[in-house]
Amino acid sequence: MGATTSTVSDALRAERVKFTTLPSQWAAPLVALAMTVGVTAAVNAAYGAKDHTPGEDPANGIFYGLLFGHVAVACLGVLLIGQEFNTRMVGASLTAVPRRGRLYGAKLALGAGLGLLLGLASTAGSFLAVGTTVGLDLSTPGLARSFLAGVLYHPMMVLLCLGLTAMMGNLSAALGLLTPMVFLGTTWLAAIPGVRELGQFLPDRAGLYATRTKPEPGIHYGHWTGLLIMALWTALAAYGGLRAMRRYEHH
Repeated sequence: MGATTSTVSDALRAERVKFTTLPSQWAAPLVALAMTVGVTAAVNAAYGAKDHTPGEDPANGIFYGLLFGHVAVACLGVLLIGQEFNTRMVGASLTAVPRRGRLYGAKLALGAGLGLLLGLASTAGSFLAVGTTVGLDLSTPGLARSFLAGVLYHPMMVLLCLGLTAMMGNLSAALGLLTPMVFLGTTWLAAIPGVRELGQFLPDRAGLYATRTKPEPGIHYGHWTGLLIMALWTALAAYGGLRAMRRYEHH
């Protein structure tokens, strides 16, 4: 049992080492940041000055890049635990950290920390990109809440996908299901008459609505409630992942 990781700090340190030594993991947040800020900057530079009107919600331009970047954010959540299932190294991790809750908690803590840092960088970068291209009035009502929602969207998306991947226990299945759903699935659902009523309660749709500064027709809740809806989905996924990890020791 000499190799057993017995403390929370040791478990966290082990997860940090895994993250920094696996290029596929630390590259994901960099791709997310580049896509989110890059697409926002490019679109606003090319079309923002022409399409911007006083009555338009400025958050549409600020978070335009997030519609692409959040796919990489979802991939980060999947990879933080999915690679261990894919390479069968999860057994070694469970040997090093016999307490399943501690191992899973360390992964959640790492994911939350990475997501929060990514959210701060991406959201600040997107605000700066819009401010330097088409201009941005920071006193716009709801913009401070929009910034906060943009920051929090990232760690919640990471934890949501991490928990769902733990429940699936398979990297390929998680990537094959979650990334298309985040990128296209809920958008398609929102475009289908009748289904949109339910689709608006899906986590990514609710989280993105929380970033808006103005109400949208057909949305049956407020912006803060949208953030709460995504948080509830995230909590359920995280709990489901914990249950799955605890059952894994019997395999």
